[in-house]
Amino acid sequence: MAKTAKSKPVITAAAYTFLRTYINNASPTGFESSGQKLWMQYLKPYADEFFTDPYGTAVAVINPGATFKVVIEAHADEISWFVNYISPEGLIYLKRNGGVDHQIAPSMRVLIHGKKGTVRAVFGWPAIHTRMGNADSKEPQPKVDNLFLDCGARTKAEVEALGIHIGAVATYEDGYEELAHDFLIGRAFDNRIGGFMIAEVARLLKENKKKLPFALYIVNAVQEEIGLRGAEMIARRIKPDIAIITDVTHDSSTPMINKIIEGECACGKGPALCYGPAVHNKLLDIVQDIAGKNNIPVQLRAVSRSTGTDTESFAYANDGCPSVLISIPLRYMHTTVEMLHKSDIENTIKLMYETLLSITPKTNLSYFK
Repeated sequence: MAKTAKSKPVITAAAYTFLRTYINNASPTGFESSGQKLWMQYLKPYADEFFTDPYGTAVAVINPGATFKVVIEAHADEISWFVNYISPEGLIYLKRNGGVDHQIAPSMRVLIHGKKGTVRAVFGWPAIHTRMGNADSKEPQPKVDNLFLDCGARTKAEVEALGIHIGAVATYEDGYEELAHDFLIGRAFDNRIGGFMIAEVARLLKENKKKLPFALYIVNAVQEEIGLRGAEMIARRIKPDIAIITDVTHDSSTPMINKIIEGECACGKGPALCYGPAVHNKLLDIVQDIAGKNNIPVQLRAVSRSTGTDTESFAYANDGCPSVLISIPLRYMHTTVEMLHKSDIENTIKLMYETLLSITPKTNLSYFK
């Protein structure tokens, strides 16, 4: 029997090496520039030109001279903490920068990004022996106002001598790891996995010598985690005709998640396509048809008002932009062990790639024609 040739993997070993570097680099909301530089350097062979905006959104452009404009977009920022108060004893109290989860913080290791470079610290937390008290007392629960960082300093002056200041940002130290059965874990897969996937789409277009009948803007937007701010700015600047947004969504197959509320979605079963007011129905139908024709598994989800992603910023910008959201299932969102599956990464990349090859400036997206 003749051997069947193995299909070429969508993602190369070199690409996964970049992903590890990209995830392990800190890119907190409002301070995304170091990650954006890595991303643009990786994309350099695959794009015709680049530009950035005043707040740090990075854009790679393919076929920039074309009039019709299509965007594929992700966001570059990760949740983090701001230094808010330094006690006389050298303990550091914080404010949230984005939707960081206070309940996972105790005993975590962090990196404080100060004026003199990175400083290591930990979230201190009382030992269990001291928390138990008597039978009638309740154990203290972690809250923003009782969490603190200990960097080894024992006075405020010692903290400041390290270059730590009010407004310095702290990020979790945990990084990229591979688990069994093709799962990956790391902090900030929300949504640097999106930045990785849109970069891979650009790589595939270049390596497969595909010519697009429109200008493709590959957008890595800043400040999504505090209100979709980067996408708002760049959508007004680009004024795209179509936008394809990628972000993460909740895997609802793990305990303590109500599928009646969150819907049914699981890692390893393909990207999730979203129904909601900001999602353009005809564009969504096209993406679903493309998935079927190319044997790409997809899952479906619905939102009642907002997707909570940059989709809204593009859909409602300017005179309105037909937009669609393609999400990758993620376990344990906004923790340091966000988990996703390699097959979903590949299938999300394939779906965006095939969609770009199928649409043209003449694609009818009117609800009335």
